[in-house]
Amino acid sequence: MEVKKTEIKLHNTASRKKEVFTPFDPKDVRMYVCGPTVYDRAHLGNARPVVVFDVLNRLLRHVYGDKNVTYVRNFTDVDDKINARAAESGREIGDITAETTQWFLDDMAALGALEPDHMPRATQYIPQMVAMIEKLIADGHAYAAEGHVLFRVRSYEAYGKLSGRSVDDMIAGARVEVAPFKEDPMDFVLWKPSSEDLPGWDSPWGRGRPGWHIECSAMAHELLGESFDIHGGGNDLMFPHHENEIAQSCCAHPEGQFARYWMHNEMLQVEGKKMSKSLGNFFTVRDLLDQGIPGEVIRFVFLSTHYRKPMDWTAEKAREAEATLWKWAQACEENRKSFDASWPIEDEVVFALSDDLNTPLAISELHRLYSRWRKTDDTKALFLLFTSSEFLGLNLQKFYYESQHPESAQIERRGAILLEDEEQYLLIERLVEERAQAKADKEWKRADQLREKLKHADVIVSDTPEGSKWELGPNFDPSGLEDEDAWE
Repeated sequence: MEVKKTEIKLHNTASRKKEVFTPFDPKDVRMYVCGPTVYDRAHLGNARPVVVFDVLNRLLRHVYGDKNVTYVRNFTDVDDKINARAAESGREIGDITAETTQWFLDDMAALGALEPDHMPRATQYIPQMVAMIEKLIADGHAYAAEGHVLFRVRSYEAYGKLSGRSVDDMIAGARVEVAPFKEDPMDFVLWKPSSEDLPGWDSPWGRGRPGWHIECSAMAHELLGESFDIHGGGNDLMFPHHENEIAQSCCAHPEGQFARYWMHNEMLQVEGKKMSKSLGNFFTVRDLLDQGIPGEVIRFVFLSTHYRKPMDWTAEKAREAEATLWKWAQACEENRKSFDASWPIEDEVVFALSDDLNTPLAISELHRLYSRWRKTDDTKALFLLFTSSEFLGLNLQKFYYESQHPESAQIERRGAILLEDEEQYLLIERLVEERAQAKADKEWKRADQLREKLKHADVIVSDTPEGSKWELGPNFDPSGLEDEDAWE
């Protein structure tokens, strides 16, 4: 059910107030979210913005139509942390970034996150970054010095508006590294030289690599244009990353507005404390999944706190979430045959999300639907619970199946189904092996094609230290394995 007239209100960091969301073009709604630097597994804090903006993506598509929304989330695959990881491990940088990018996609999929329309990698957009830097220099907003190019912060009068700070206050209140070639302590790097043992690209300023901030500006401009609707990320990115993005983008393209609405999620804690390896409370998403905590449980805990409030992950919250999801999933599974085929979504859930992504209120509405069914045996309330949960990214059918079938039972079920058609079993085995070989041969395009083919049939593939493993998803469709030519 499409709710075209739903009014969405979002808290705009730039104006510091909640505003009615008015896109530049309702038939071309555009959103950019800063993605991960791919050098290791995503930790629990990395996952929060993914879930937050996945919910917003789902809401925008519901209101404006799936084909009228473009969601971009980048991968930073050139960075000093990646270089350091390569140096300490002895592995090729490309191998590390390819592996960790896939880890990220697999882990976020386990949390129910839909893949964005575009997932650009920084290394694919170096020419666009160089072109933007050249324009900034030509217009007097940047300067070259000793193989570096730096942005001239004081050339942009509105610098600091997003974070609410003046340049002088920033200098007075912060420890700023002042390189001898900087004109001003606040000037930041757009391009820096690379030694032969580091990734580098030819440029007018010598062989080098981009600074972090220019990456997102160049990719956003290339994929979304000079002005787009929403820019999001964690509030730790507000300064300096987002502040610098605004400055360089608005100076390079003064005719545009860059992003109209800025959204930032708050940080995550674990058991009331900041997540830290030294405190022993540092978890990656994969750590929790491997401990047997379902992705739906992790997502439910995230959604139970408003995105603009600090979120505290606790074992007790996870237990409560699992118990709630189980009773919902069990009720829906036992009554699913009587569900109406129209599959609507509860209006109150949509309205809750339309009020600045009020996910705690949306969860309350799901509780209300379950209570209504318990009191009245109203099947409609139950299937509204089912479809509204799906809208929030909580797959109750998948959760029920995985709760009922631990790994050994899943393998058993997989074999039982496929023994009816041994050719299907052999085909899946071959496709999984081909994908593993393509990854080993660094044929990333082919590996992605095979992953999409398997995903189309709802065959879930997991990459483990022991190799690739697979199982059938709850919506396995063997027809998705056919038509080989369509996936070449």
